[in-house]
Amino acid sequence: MMQTSARAGFLKAYQTVQIDPQKYLAEMKRAHRLPIHTWSDMFHVEESIVHGYANQIIQSSMRTAGLEGAGLGLGGMMTIVPDAGILTAITIRMLQRLSLVYGFEYQSEEETTDLWMAAASAAGLDLGRDFVGKHAAEMIVPRIIDRLAIKMGSEVAEKWAGRLVPVISAGFAATLNYYFVRAWGRRAQKHFAERHRQVRAHGLPQSRILNLPVTGTPRLRSAN
Repeated sequence: MMQTSARAGFLKAYQTVQIDPQKYLAEMKRAHRLPIHTWSDMFHVEESIVHGYANQIIQSSMRTAGLEGAGLGLGGMMTIVPDAGILTAITIRMLQRLSLVYGFEYQSEEETTDLWMAAASAAGLDLGRDFVGKHAAEMIVPRIIDRLAIKMGSEVAEKWAGRLVPVISAGFAATLNYYFVRAWGRRAQKHFAERHRQVRAHGLPQSRILNLPVTGTPRLRSAN
């Protein structure tokens, strides 16, 4: 049941749950006064500041997931299916924001595949480029989603036995969702940070690095 719910949630996220890169760019520029014009300009922002924004995204998503778990957790086992769907949406939107903040858009098919490869990395799956090469382009993401559903379904089902008792399970579900998103967020951050460093290592002109103050950075909005 958990695998089926997770797969449905990831497929829905793939088809409908999308962060608008341009709208989010305008929001970031306005909230943080970032002198950037495209997401690729994030490669010219001080690396520690990029990591700071990523940390805020993860923490905001953790809070959202915790609140969502507390609300639906009141229903015990009866609300596991909708909770799984919402949790996957929160997770994917978090990954999309992390991708953008680290300078990677997902406009093309290849970029979208890279985003879902990051999702696999966040799940602790090591698919590798050989996995991509074995499947037709239009089948890569569904195949990744299948793997993600198996991983998430087994990972969550083992821990959600505490939701057998309604009402009492609200706190348990909130805690589980909170730490689930944190674990996936940290692994995804590591994935994007490594790719980000690889791009920077190719030699960005030092004069183009945008040194922004680390302290006093406005907080990101909620991950809803």
